Amino acid sequence: MRKLFLIFSLSFLMTTLTSVAQETQKSVQTSVIHDVDVSQFNKLVSSNKGIVLDVRTPEEWAEGTISNPTKINYYDDNFAEQIEKLDKNTPVFVYCKRGGRSSGAAKILEEKGFTKVFNLKGGITAWKEQGLKIEK
Repeated sequence: MRKLFLIFSLSFLMTTLTSVAQETQKSVQTSVIHDVDVSQFNKLVSSNKGIVLDVRTPEEWAEGTISNPTKINYYDDNFAEQIEKLDKNTPVFVYCKRGGRSSGAAKILEEKGFTKVFNLKGGITAWKEQGLKIEK
């Protein structure tokens, strides 16, 4: 009887561990948000295969933008409603001044069902530090 119990326990443990490993692998593979550096973000924007989303304020937009973006102020009360108008199956390349607001925006985009979100680490500040083009 003891052997049977041991076999059952080991079988249950193996099944549980396999299930946990599969779930972990799924969550890694299905990550929607990708934090990217300036070089990667530049390649993505240059591909013209996504929506460039600037989540800064109108005052910040006046200082210049990256690649003629869609502009939605993260601080607007209806920010989440405004992003609902975007195509959820098109990659979104999101940035702000330093990366904080765009990280928050990326999480909201994920919650709203967007499938691919690329967040610029360091924001437009890092972009400028690399000497890349700003549009006014």
